[in-house]
Amino acid sequence: MPFSSLGFSSALLPALLQALAEKGYSAPTAIQAQAIPAILQGRDVLASAQTGSGKTAAFALPMLQQLAQTPSASGRRVRGLVLVPTRELAVQVGESLVSLAKYLPQRIKVAVVFGGVSINPQMMNLRGGADIMVATPGRLLDLIAHNALSLESVTTLVLDEADRLLDLGFGEELGRILALLPAQRQNLFFSATFPPAIEALAKSMLHNPLRVEVQAAAQTEPDITQRAIEVDAPRRTQLLRHLVQTEGWNRVLVFVATKHAAEIVADKLRKADIEAEPFHGELSQGKRQQVLQDFKLKILQVVVATDVAARGLDIAQLPVVVNYDLPRSAVDYTHRIGRTGRAGESGVAITFVTADTDAHFRLIEKRQRLSVPREQVAGFEPVETGGPSAHDPSSTGGIKGKRPSKKDKLREAAARSQPPHEEQR
Repeated sequence: MPFSSLGFSSALLPALLQALAEKGYSAPTAIQAQAIPAILQGRDVLASAQTGSGKTAAFALPMLQQLAQTPSASGRRVRGLVLVPTRELAVQVGESLVSLAKYLPQRIKVAVVFGGVSINPQMMNLRGGADIMVATPGRLLDLIAHNALSLESVTTLVLDEADRLLDLGFGEELGRILALLPAQRQNLFFSATFPPAIEALAKSMLHNPLRVEVQAAAQTEPDITQRAIEVDAPRRTQLLRHLVQTEGWNRVLVFVATKHAAEIVADKLRKADIEAEPFHGELSQGKRQQVLQDFKLKILQVVVATDVAARGLDIAQLPVVVNYDLPRSAVDYTHRIGRTGRAGESGVAITFVTADTDAHFRLIEKRQRLSVPREQVAGFEPVETGGPSAHDPSSTGGIKGKRPSKKDKLREAAARSQPPHEEQR
């Protein structure tokens, strides 16, 4: 099926096709083929698709056509609003919109705003309004409080990675934003999963939506070799250093549980003459951008990150991901390892399994329908034994999802409220 059959305007199609060709799209992906016609018709859409499925273009292309056919924004007005959970995803979505709009006859102004940097340049950029704003909710509310923009002219709202917005506990801020939007608008939800909170929010906001669920076909599954290495917890950093030095990895993304662990592990690697930097939410935005840039340019060999990097990061030709600590969520395991094996490349995902996390990893395997053989590395054979839950099939292994946490209950309550509330900075 070609893009020309999806319902685009004949006057704008050549410009869109030229931009798509530059991005390597020769035909629509499954999510694009199903979602774009409905969005062009003005319908609300609730779509599920994994990372790398082309979902950004699925909502960007019809938004660009709709905006290109109507007068540009003026004053402090915004016409299209895309809410995202992280700064990095905001930047990537903004870049995609700009590249897809570059050949349109009418200039489309795209503004990208997020916290962690000075608000003044963002306020200056909003003079004259914006056709599309890509924002994290907290900074969006800051700008509204400074009277830098108005949402009264928004015709299309996109929640990108809606499940992540809720999972991060950002309920109140999203609710405040929804209260400022026009009642008559198009709503587009893109989410990797449909947990109860997302279902409740969608039911309260979407009107007769088209529901699109795209499952990865076997032939399009990422080519990722998964390995599970047993090791004693105190020796994980030594094993990581050994693997980096002996496996010939030029770049490695290492996931840890906390920002403190990211700092400590990166520091120990630097002491072993390995170029490494931490990456977590408490770094300044300038530092985070510099780390990512150095990693992409292969100046850095290792980035040690918290789950702030599990979604929204697209590092081309990243060969290896290491789970130094296991994620709390089984879904986040998939998102973590999905940073490698992208765009047709192959990749390796390695998980360190300690005596205390064995039950945790077995439950991840069960929920993700995986079976990853355990292996050991000579010189790093484990000697520790697990606690009572290590071999207990009924144990949750500490993983999220078996019993709702207090935060989980608060999120669901927020989603059920009228108007719905979510928060995001």
